[in-house]
Formats: sequence, structure tokens, C-alpha cells
Amino acid sequence: MQVSVLVRLIVYMTIGSACWVPAAVGATTDNSALETAVRALVRANAEKDLPGMSRLMAHDADITSYTIGGRKYVGWAELERDIKEEFAKVAALDLPISELKVWSKGDIGWYTMELDYVRILGHGADQQRAVLPLRETGVLERRNGQWILLSWHESLRNASGAMPVDDRPKSAAPKAVATSNSPAVVPDLSGEWDILEVEDNKSYKATLDKAGNGPYTQHEGRFTTTKYTDRLWQGTWLQTGNDREGGFELLLSEDGRQAKGVWWYSRVGTQKNIPPREHGGTYVWKRLTPPPSTR
Repeated sequence: MQVSVLVRLIVYMTIGSACWVPAAVGATTDNSALETAVRALVRANAEKDLPGMSRLMAHDADITSYTIGGRKYVGWAELERDIKEEFAKVAALDLPISELKVWSKGDIGWYTMELDYVRILGHGADQQRAVLPLRETGVLERRNGQWILLSWHESLRNASGAMPVDDRPKSAAPKAVATSNSPAVVPDLSGEWDILEVEDNKSYKATLDKAGNGPYTQHEGRFTTTKYTDRLWQGTWLQTGNDREGGFELLLSEDGRQAKGVWWYSRVGTQKNIPPREHGGTYVWKRLTPPPSTR
């Protein structure tokens, strides 16, 4: 009786994730065709070539893959839908590979790879770039002489994601200093804020109170500020409309009119085993109302 694709995939993923390389394989196997297939798939992605990606990926209904932000794909249809949406959002993509290693045994191959996923949004003076430093593993199968990607798993190489939060000059003196006798100075964060989600180019608004808590116009969302120290603004978010929650970290400008930073997931529905600070996206906040007077 033929072993199911799912059972084979579990076995191969176990081999691949452990990076076990049989001694005989490394010595005798020519993996140039396997490496070429992996690089061709990355190139097709960078060129926004969906038919090219489709030819190099398995369409089996039970194939399962994972990417950042807690997302999971089963089969080809939902992955194809998200790829189309991504290609429509970005002006261009660049996926330079910094490290790629491949192994094979018979008609099964696997790889480990490090690359940057560079999303380019807008044109001309309005162009923005967001770099996601990724680490990826995957399993391929040779079908009719062609290597086809079965399943892949990717994560971020760092914890903070696409944008470093603390970009303050190290020599800059803080505006206020907390001592054992005085609490840290927390600004009044109240007002209307326009929030741009850089990766998806989505914009929505938040209405915050003095402590930095309040609703925002995305899936019945709500921000809760948990800590503020020397312009580093941290907190959590909850979206009851799509049953997700996570955290955020921002750097507030000195004039209190803008903040930049990252957000991440801690739960998506019933899924709670998301790695700490798994990337969700990058934020640019702009204050629509003047900062309250400190006098």
C-alpha cells in the first residue's frame, strides 16, 4: 500500500529540521539541480512571477507550510491567494540570498537558507522599503525529473523584525531622567493618531487617552500601553473582530508628534504557541491633534 503524502512529509520534515546529513550523501550526490530549483523559486518570487512559482511548488491538497506572523497554509489555493495579494500591494520585491545549503537522498531534498525579503512600496519620493531578515527550511521531491517544493517553514533571524526601534543617537541626552526619588516622566499620549502599517500599506486611526489606551479602527481593535521610558513606548493590542492579539514597541519623536516601531502576534485564534516577538509588521504613527501642553 502506498504511503500517504502527509506521512512522507512528516518524515522528511523531521529529517530536514534536524539538518541530518548522511555521510555518503555529501560525498557522492550532485545537488546542483536541487540548488538551482531553490534559487529559481526565490527568483520567481522576487520577479513576482506567480506561474513560475506555481510550476516549482507542489499543489497537493494536504501539503502544510508555515510563515511569519503565525500564518499557516494548507494546500495551494490559499497560498496562491496570499501571493497574488502581496504582488498587488508591492511596487517591487528583492530577495537576496546570503546563505543556502542543500542536501538530498534519492528523490527527496531539503535545504536551509538565510535571505532578506525586501518589500518596496510606492514610487519616487514616496517610496518605502521594509526588510524582513528571514531564515527558512524546506523539503522538495523530484517528480518526473523536476525538483518540486513540498513544504517550507520560515521565521525571522532577529526578534524585532523589519525596523530597529531604538534609532536614537547614543550621545543624545534624555529630556528627563528618572531617579530613585522621582518616577519616570510619561507624556500625555491622548489624542487622535493616524497609523500606517508599512508592509501592507494599510491606514487606520486610534483614539487614545492620556495613558495611551484606547480603540482603533481595525477589527474592533484596542491598544493598551504598559510601559513608557525615555520615548520608548510599549504595550499590547487586541482585535476582537478577528480574534487576535499581540504586542507593540514604538519610539516616540522628541516633539511627540510621530512614533515608529514594530508590532507582533502573541495569539491568533486558538493558536498560542507563536514564538515571542514573532514579526507582525512595522508601524508609523502620526498625531492628528496637537500634543497637549505640558505647562
